[in-house]
Amino acid sequence: MNKKPLNIIDAYRRYMKLERNFTQNTLDAYTRDVEKLLCHLASKGVDPLAAGLDDLRDFSAHLHEEKIGPRSQCRILSGVRTFYHFLQLDGYISDDPSELLESPQLGEHLPEVLTTEEVDMLERAVDLTKWEGQRNKAIVEVLFSCGLRVSELVALRMSDLYLDEHFVRIVGKGRKERLVPISESAVRQLRLWFDDRCRMDIKPGEEDYVFLNRRGAHLTRTMILIMIKRLGAEAGITKTISPHTLRHSFATALLEGGADLRAIQAMLGHESIGTTEIYTHIDTHELRREILEHHPRNMKKDR
Repeated sequence: MNKKPLNIIDAYRRYMKLERNFTQNTLDAYTRDVEKLLCHLASKGVDPLAAGLDDLRDFSAHLHEEKIGPRSQCRILSGVRTFYHFLQLDGYISDDPSELLESPQLGEHLPEVLTTEEVDMLERAVDLTKWEGQRNKAIVEVLFSCGLRVSELVALRMSDLYLDEHFVRIVGKGRKERLVPISESAVRQLRLWFDDRCRMDIKPGEEDYVFLNRRGAHLTRTMILIMIKRLGAEAGITKTISPHTLRHSFATALLEGGADLRAIQAMLGHESIGTTEIYTHIDTHELRREILEHHPRNMKKDR
């Protein structure tokens, strides 16, 4: 017999936090997605514990009608599947109606990528006469050198740094830890930032964060996004860029330099190699040239 939760959202959040070990950002996003579903089902007079596949497909169609993009739809529907998996697992329902719920097809989307020269342009656009100048230069260099997610950068702590060994410890999605090499250039920029940082009045409890704002508190993702976009404009870069662009540029530079895809996967913290394959790409013109030059059918034979 199915059991009725006193508060289905609270029960779901406990599951995500305690059993799935989701980060706070993921937990909040999945909660919002399920609340969106519950609101839609309520408007149709449907009990979420009695919803069927057709009800979930109707919700999917509603997302499309609301002009929500395909990638956001996929994320929301992923949260719906996690929610119904939880309901079945904990005995609230006997069958999972989301098992056959389809996500919208995503066309291949390759985000913008910066060349090393364009990353240098970003760094040259930093105004080092301002108090935050060296901090911002270090941020750009660490993002490009280590391929971090912006959430990983803002959470980076002094105790995560092993600069003499040229490694940083990253706590990524699902609180999974990984060690990522850091370049000598990034180490140099960090140490220059630490010269400024040690003279700051840091708020209690914020002492271990690597990157701080002028009030001595750790940065937010929005602050980093605004800073990168502003630098891009000041550098004259016309591409649409964000902190994620530097992560993609890191992966692309490694791939084009001949790095093994599995090594790139480990450094990015991807659970699936398929994600890494989508995330990285080789310029099509370069790929065409390589094929023309090196495929045996195209190589000139001496006769």
